Amino acid sequence: MDHRHPTADTSVFTWYRDAAARGDPYAQFNLALLYKKGQGVRRDEERAFVWMRLAALQGLAFAQNHVGAMYYNGRGTPCRDGEAAFWFRQAADQGDASAQQNLGQMYRKGRGVPHSEADALAWFSRAAEQGVASAQALTGEAYLLGLGAPRNEALALAWLRKAALQGDAGAQLNLGLMHRRGQGVPPSDAAALAWFRQAAAQGHPAAQRQVGVAYAEGRGVAPDQRRAYCWLARAAAQDDVDAQFNLGVLLANGFGVDRDEPEAFIWYRRAAESGHALAQYNLGAMYAQGRGVAADAGRALEWYCLAAAQGVANAQFNAAVMYANGQGVQRDEARAVAWYQAAAGQGDASALNNLGVMYANGQGLARSDEEAVACYRQAAEQGHALAQYNLGGMYNGGRGVARDPVQAYMWISVAAASGNASAAVQREQMRARLSEAQLADAQALAAQFLPVPGQGARPNGPQADA
Repeated sequence: MDHRHPTADTSVFTWYRDAAARGDPYAQFNLALLYKKGQGVRRDEERAFVWMRLAALQGLAFAQNHVGAMYYNGRGTPCRDGEAAFWFRQAADQGDASAQQNLGQMYRKGRGVPHSEADALAWFSRAAEQGVASAQALTGEAYLLGLGAPRNEALALAWLRKAALQGDAGAQLNLGLMHRRGQGVPPSDAAALAWFRQAAAQGHPAAQRQVGVAYAEGRGVAPDQRRAYCWLARAAAQDDVDAQFNLGVLLANGFGVDRDEPEAFIWYRRAAESGHALAQYNLGAMYAQGRGVAADAGRALEWYCLAAAQGVANAQFNAAVMYANGQGVQRDEARAVAWYQAAAGQGDASALNNLGVMYANGQGLARSDEEAVACYRQAAEQGHALAQYNLGGMYNGGRGVARDPVQAYMWISVAAASGNASAAVQREQMRARLSEAQLADAQALAAQFLPVPGQGARPNGPQADA
């Protein structure tokens, strides 16, 4: 059967076929490429593999590298990592730079060989020394992250610069990040942006996002929300998850574009479905508040729980509130406690306060006034007005702590200054019961906790009161 395409020029194919049949390794290699690309003959990867392997068996390094890649990708032959590593090594030992880089990737991924960042770096370095830009970028990245060798910002900078000057977009991105963070060079948003632009012009989505962020935050360039939106949209269209999240932020708030919550919801959802924790949290908030989508407490809780499982404290707090109040789910105080504890473990003041309430009332766990006081105190010392009020109440009633009218008045006074209306009323009632000395002591203690004008505890959904 003739596998040649009837309308193609087959003279080159015929010459290579005849020479290959006589055992010429270069003809075998080129014939394999024709079959692989479908030039002068119908595309046939299995035949390509047969001829490529024949050339490789005769020691042709670039054919050996191709055979390794075909085994690696399962093209024309079943995927076999061990065979891929074997053929990459044959070519790499002959000095083939592409094979050296490929073998390095095998060690980095632990495919066909034991995982070894040190061996990966050794092979990347050999290819980098031959001027291969992508290998130089990988070598620089390894030194930047401390993969296979101690972190070395000077070497990272040197190798990344070599690759970046050859146009490697990944190296340009990393070089920009080094300039932004001041790693091995003085920090410079302008220099960072210059490298981000070069990578972005090549279509690198993460670099496009960085350019967008630079315009949004005015880093190295005058703030321009419209341009920020345009760059983020380019990156988001290429499935850059962080860009999709940031695009949602711009659309939800009307930064640089008309406010469009339904469109923001779409971008948040795309990022959330890819596992972006903050996008999951924001998506939950949109379902909870009916912004950009019909309100749905059940869906809000689902997204809050996904973000909470990734450690987002606000999501942990909101999930706890919903379980405690039975919003979108059957009331479950034990689960509420678990999420309050998770957020409290991160120092979240609202969660600490509400966990204190759960301890004080014995909701979802054993009642403990002492634990309630401990939670209230942590939140109160962070400036949480309701926790300050609750702590004052514990001192006033002698619950979980020795009764102390001075401490009680002090915390009630601080809570009133933080804007708690109930505390303001109670403060005046308590004031009349204190001596002048007690009042002076309480006011002196309160001075260290009085709120700074313009600062306050974050309003983060419903909060329980002791």
